[in-house]
Amino acid sequence: MTSLKGRTALITGGLTGQGLAIAQALAGAGANVAVGSYIGEGARQGDAAAYPAEAELQRVRAMLEAEGVKVHAGHLDVRSSEVIDAFIQAAQAACGPIDILVNAAGTTAEQPISGHSDALWEKILDTNLTGAFRTTRSLLPGMIARGWGRIINIGSTAASVGWKDNPAYCASKSGLLGLTRCVALEGAPHGVTAVMISPTWVETELMRRNVAQVAEREGKGESLESAMARIAGQNPQQRIIQPGEVAGLAVFLCSEAAKGITAENIQITGGALW
Repeated sequence: MTSLKGRTALITGGLTGQGLAIAQALAGAGANVAVGSYIGEGARQGDAAAYPAEAELQRVRAMLEAEGVKVHAGHLDVRSSEVIDAFIQAAQAACGPIDILVNAAGTTAEQPISGHSDALWEKILDTNLTGAFRTTRSLLPGMIARGWGRIINIGSTAASVGWKDNPAYCASKSGLLGLTRCVALEGAPHGVTAVMISPTWVETELMRRNVAQVAEREGKGESLESAMARIAGQNPQQRIIQPGEVAGLAVFLCSEAAKGITAENIQITGGALW
Protein backbone atom coordinates (compact mmCIF):
# COMPACT_ATOMS: atom_id res chain seq x y z
CA MET A 1 0.00 0.00 0.00
CA THR A 2 1.25 3.46 -0.91
CA SER A 3 2.28 5.54 2.09
CA LEU A 4 2.34 9.31 1.75
CA LYS A 5 2.98 9.97 5.42
CA GLY A 6 4.85 13.24 5.86
CA ARG A 7 3.61 14.67 2.56
CA THR A 8 1.09 17.48 2.21
CA ALA A 9 -1.38 17.79 -0.68
CA LEU A 10 -3.44 20.72 -1.88
CA ILE A 11 -6.59 19.80 -3.78
CA THR A 12 -8.52 22.55 -5.55
CA GLY A 13 -12.20 21.79 -5.98
CA GLY A 14 -11.59 19.45 -3.07
CA LEU A 15 -14.93 19.66 -1.30
CA THR A 16 -17.03 17.84 -3.87
CA GLY A 17 -16.92 15.18 -6.57
CA GLN A 18 -13.60 13.95 -7.91
CA GLY A 19 -11.64 16.45 -5.82
CA LEU A 20 -13.14 15.19 -2.58
CA ALA A 21 -12.59 11.55 -3.56
CA ILE A 22 -8.93 12.33 -4.24
CA ALA A 23 -8.59 14.20 -0.93
CA GLN A 24 -10.04 11.20 0.92
CA ALA A 25 -7.71 8.77 -0.86
CA LEU A 26 -4.62 10.90 -0.20
CA ALA A 27 -5.56 11.31 3.46
CA GLY A 28 -6.13 7.55 3.65
CA ALA A 29 -2.57 7.09 2.37
CA GLY A 30 -1.30 9.31 5.18
CA ALA A 31 -0.91 12.68 3.47
CA ASN A 32 -1.96 15.89 5.18
CA VAL A 33 -4.53 17.59 2.99
CA ALA A 34 -5.60 21.13 2.22
CA VAL A 35 -8.90 21.27 0.36
CA GLY A 36 -10.35 24.41 -1.12
CA SER A 37 -13.45 25.19 -3.12
CA TYR A 38 -15.16 28.27 -4.44
CA ILE A 39 -17.56 29.62 -1.84
CA GLY A 40 -19.07 32.77 -3.24
CA GLU A 41 -22.28 34.28 -4.47
CA GLY A 42 -24.08 30.94 -4.55
CA ALA A 43 -23.49 30.28 -0.86
CA ARG A 44 -24.86 33.67 0.10
CA GLN A 45 -27.95 32.90 -1.94
CA GLY A 46 -28.39 29.53 -0.26
CA ASP A 47 -27.14 27.41 -3.16
CA ALA A 48 -25.18 25.00 -0.96
CA ALA A 49 -25.22 22.31 -3.64
CA ALA A 50 -23.15 24.46 -6.00
CA TYR A 51 -21.05 26.28 -3.41
CA PRO A 52 -20.47 24.34 -0.19
CA ALA A 53 -21.13 26.51 2.85
CA GLU A 54 -19.64 26.40 6.36
CA ALA A 55 -21.60 23.32 7.42
CA GLU A 56 -20.21 21.37 4.49
CA LEU A 57 -16.71 22.63 5.24
CA GLN A 58 -17.00 21.32 8.79
CA ARG A 59 -18.31 17.95 7.61
CA VAL A 60 -15.48 17.46 5.12
CA ARG A 61 -12.87 18.63 7.60
CA ALA A 62 -14.06 16.12 10.21
CA MET A 63 -14.19 13.29 7.68
CA LEU A 64 -10.60 13.89 6.58
CA GLU A 65 -9.28 14.42 10.11
CA ALA A 66 -10.69 11.00 10.98
CA GLU A 67 -7.84 9.58 8.89
CA GLY A 68 -5.41 10.94 11.51
CA VAL A 69 -3.89 13.63 9.28
CA LYS A 70 -3.67 17.40 9.42
CA VAL A 71 -6.40 19.17 7.47
CA HIS A 72 -7.02 22.68 6.20
CA ALA A 73 -10.32 23.40 4.44
CA GLY A 74 -11.75 26.66 3.21
CA HIS A 75 -12.59 29.12 0.47
CA LEU A 76 -10.42 28.96 -2.64
CA ASP A 77 -11.24 30.87 -5.81
CA VAL A 78 -8.62 29.85 -8.37
CA ARG A 79 -9.50 32.88 -10.49
CA SER A 80 -7.62 35.09 -8.03
CA SER A 81 -3.86 34.93 -7.46
CA GLU A 82 -4.29 36.82 -4.18
CA VAL A 83 -6.84 34.31 -2.87
CA ILE A 84 -4.62 31.40 -3.95
CA ASP A 85 -1.57 32.82 -2.20
CA ALA A 86 -3.53 33.46 1.01
CA PHE A 87 -4.94 29.92 0.95
CA ILE A 88 -1.49 28.40 0.39
CA GLN A 89 -0.02 30.41 3.26
CA ALA A 90 -2.76 29.22 5.64
CA ALA A 91 -2.54 25.64 4.36
CA GLN A 92 1.21 25.42 4.82
CA ALA A 93 0.97 26.92 8.30
CA ALA A 94 -1.55 24.22 9.23
CA CYS A 95 -0.20 21.22 7.31
CA GLY A 96 3.39 21.85 6.26
CA PRO A 97 5.08 22.48 2.89
CA ILE A 98 2.92 21.41 -0.03
CA ASP A 99 4.46 18.53 -2.00
CA ILE A 100 1.41 17.47 -4.00
CA LEU A 101 -0.91 19.67 -6.04
CA VAL A 102 -4.14 18.34 -7.51
CA ASN A 103 -5.92 20.80 -9.77
CA ALA A 104 -9.49 19.50 -9.69
CA ALA A 105 -11.40 22.80 -9.68
CA GLY A 106 -13.47 23.14 -12.81
CA THR A 107 -16.63 24.44 -14.37
CA THR A 108 -18.53 24.05 -17.61
CA ALA A 109 -21.63 25.23 -19.42
CA GLU A 110 -23.08 24.06 -22.70
CA GLN A 111 -23.17 26.83 -25.30
CA PRO A 112 -22.65 26.66 -29.06
CA ILE A 113 -19.98 28.91 -30.53
CA SER A 114 -22.66 30.93 -32.28
CA GLY A 115 -23.80 33.39 -29.65
CA HIS A 116 -21.17 32.28 -27.12
CA SER A 117 -20.44 35.22 -24.81
CA ASP A 118 -16.97 36.46 -23.95
CA ALA A 119 -17.89 36.38 -20.27
CA LEU A 120 -18.76 32.66 -20.29
CA TRP A 121 -15.65 31.80 -22.30
CA GLU A 122 -13.43 33.73 -19.90
CA LYS A 123 -15.05 32.21 -16.79
CA ILE A 124 -14.48 28.64 -17.98
CA LEU A 125 -10.92 29.24 -19.23
CA ASP A 126 -10.02 31.24 -16.12
CA THR A 127 -11.20 28.46 -13.81
CA ASN A 128 -10.15 25.32 -15.67
CA LEU A 129 -6.87 26.44 -17.24
CA THR A 130 -5.56 29.69 -15.82
CA GLY A 131 -6.50 28.60 -12.29
CA ALA A 132 -4.23 25.55 -12.65
CA PHE A 133 -1.48 27.80 -14.00
CA ARG A 134 -1.78 30.08 -10.98
CA THR A 135 -1.61 27.31 -8.38
CA THR A 136 1.29 25.65 -10.21
CA ARG A 137 3.19 28.93 -10.47
CA SER A 138 2.84 29.39 -6.71
CA LEU A 139 3.87 25.87 -5.67
CA LEU A 140 6.32 24.60 -8.29
CA PRO A 141 9.33 26.61 -7.03
CA GLY A 142 9.05 25.08 -3.55
CA MET A 143 8.78 21.58 -4.98
CA ILE A 144 11.86 22.16 -7.12
CA ALA A 145 13.80 23.55 -4.16
CA ARG A 146 12.94 20.48 -2.05
CA GLY A 147 13.66 18.05 -4.89
CA TRP A 148 10.27 16.30 -4.87
CA GLY A 149 6.79 17.08 -6.09
CA ARG A 150 3.69 15.73 -7.77
CA ILE A 151 1.31 17.83 -9.86
CA ILE A 152 -1.87 16.15 -11.05
CA ASN A 153 -4.27 18.00 -13.31
CA ILE A 154 -7.79 16.65 -13.69
CA GLY A 155 -8.58 16.85 -17.36
CA SER A 156 -11.14 15.15 -19.54
CA THR A 157 -11.48 13.14 -22.70
CA ALA A 158 -12.65 16.53 -24.02
CA ALA A 159 -8.94 17.38 -24.31
CA SER A 160 -8.73 14.87 -27.16
CA VAL A 161 -12.29 14.58 -28.46
CA GLY A 162 -14.42 17.64 -29.12
CA TRP A 163 -17.88 17.82 -27.51
CA LYS A 164 -20.69 19.56 -29.33
CA ASP A 165 -21.70 22.86 -27.70
CA ASN A 166 -18.70 22.81 -25.33
CA PRO A 167 -16.03 24.94 -27.05
CA ALA A 168 -14.74 26.66 -23.92
CA TYR A 169 -14.57 23.46 -21.88
CA CYS A 170 -12.80 21.54 -24.65
CA ALA A 171 -10.36 24.39 -25.22
CA SER A 172 -9.61 24.64 -21.50
CA LYS A 173 -8.87 20.92 -21.15
CA SER A 174 -6.74 20.85 -24.30
CA GLY A 175 -4.81 23.82 -22.93
CA LEU A 176 -4.44 22.07 -19.58
CA LEU A 177 -2.71 19.17 -21.33
CA GLY A 178 -0.22 21.56 -22.92
CA LEU A 179 0.41 23.19 -19.54
CA THR A 180 0.91 19.77 -17.93
CA ARG A 181 3.60 18.82 -20.41
CA CYS A 182 5.46 22.12 -20.05
CA VAL A 183 5.43 21.81 -16.24
CA ALA A 184 6.65 18.21 -16.51
CA LEU A 185 9.68 19.30 -18.52
CA GLU A 186 10.49 22.10 -16.09
CA GLY A 187 10.19 19.81 -13.09
CA ALA A 188 11.89 16.73 -14.54
CA PRO A 189 15.46 17.50 -13.43
CA HIS A 190 14.23 18.21 -9.89
CA GLY A 191 12.13 15.18 -8.97
CA VAL A 192 8.83 16.87 -9.84
CA THR A 193 6.33 15.09 -12.08
CA ALA A 194 3.23 16.46 -13.80
CA VAL A 195 0.46 14.24 -15.19
CA MET A 196 -3.07 14.85 -16.44
CA ILE A 197 -5.81 12.35 -15.60
CA SER A 198 -8.55 12.47 -18.21
CA PRO A 199 -11.70 10.55 -17.37
CA THR A 200 -14.84 10.41 -19.44
CA TRP A 201 -18.16 10.90 -17.59
CA VAL A 202 -17.61 10.43 -13.84
CA GLU A 203 -20.62 9.84 -11.59
CA THR A 204 -20.72 12.85 -9.30
CA GLU A 205 -23.50 15.14 -8.17
CA LEU A 206 -22.25 17.70 -10.69
CA MET A 207 -22.62 15.16 -13.49
CA ARG A 208 -26.14 14.27 -12.35
CA ARG A 209 -27.15 17.95 -12.28
CA ASN A 210 -25.69 18.51 -15.75
CA VAL A 211 -27.44 15.46 -17.17
CA ALA A 212 -30.73 16.52 -15.59
CA GLN A 213 -30.39 20.01 -17.07
CA VAL A 214 -29.68 18.64 -20.55
CA ALA A 215 -32.63 16.23 -20.32
CA GLU A 216 -34.93 19.07 -19.25
CA ARG A 217 -33.67 21.40 -21.99
CA GLU A 218 -34.16 18.77 -24.68
CA GLY A 219 -37.74 18.35 -23.50
CA LYS A 220 -38.07 14.65 -24.34
CA GLY A 221 -39.55 13.74 -20.98
CA GLU A 222 -36.57 11.57 -20.08
CA SER A 223 -35.99 11.05 -16.37
CA LEU A 224 -32.58 11.55 -14.78
CA GLU A 225 -32.21 7.84 -14.06
CA SER A 226 -33.11 6.97 -17.64
CA ALA A 227 -30.57 9.46 -18.97
CA MET A 228 -27.88 8.08 -16.65
CA ALA A 229 -28.66 4.54 -17.75
CA ARG A 230 -28.46 5.60 -21.39
CA ILE A 231 -25.01 7.13 -20.82
CA ALA A 232 -23.85 3.98 -19.04
CA GLY A 233 -25.15 1.88 -21.93
CA GLN A 234 -23.00 3.84 -24.40
CA ASN A 235 -19.86 2.73 -22.56
CA PRO A 236 -18.26 -0.57 -23.66
CA GLN A 237 -18.11 -1.58 -19.98
CA GLN A 238 -21.80 -0.65 -19.61
CA ARG A 239 -21.16 1.63 -16.66
CA ILE A 240 -20.13 5.14 -15.57
CA ILE A 241 -16.66 5.77 -14.17
CA GLN A 242 -16.62 6.27 -10.38
CA PRO A 243 -14.70 9.00 -8.48
CA GLY A 244 -12.75 6.36 -6.56
CA GLU A 245 -11.13 5.18 -9.78
CA VAL A 246 -9.73 8.64 -10.44
CA ALA A 247 -8.64 8.90 -6.79
CA GLY A 248 -6.88 5.53 -6.83
CA LEU A 249 -4.85 6.55 -9.86
CA ALA A 250 -3.97 9.87 -8.24
CA VAL A 251 -2.58 8.11 -5.16
CA PHE A 252 -0.47 5.80 -7.33
CA LEU A 253 0.91 8.77 -9.28
CA CYS A 254 2.09 10.26 -5.98
CA SER A 255 4.04 7.11 -5.09
CA GLU A 256 7.72 6.44 -5.66
CA ALA A 257 6.71 3.66 -8.03
CA ALA A 258 5.34 6.35 -10.39
CA LYS A 259 8.33 8.72 -10.34
CA GLY A 260 9.06 7.97 -14.01
CA ILE A 261 5.53 8.78 -15.14
CA THR A 262 5.38 12.41 -16.22
CA ALA A 263 4.17 14.56 -19.14
CA GLU A 264 1.43 11.97 -19.71
CA ASN A 265 -2.31 12.20 -20.34
CA ILE A 266 -3.81 9.11 -18.70
CA GLN A 267 -7.39 8.45 -19.75
CA ILE A 268 -9.98 6.56 -17.70
CA THR A 269 -12.74 5.72 -20.11
CA GLY A 270 -14.01 2.17 -19.77
CA GLY A 271 -13.18 1.96 -23.47
CA ALA A 272 -15.31 4.93 -24.52
CA LEU A 273 -14.33 8.25 -26.03
CA TRP A 274 -17.26 10.63 -26.28
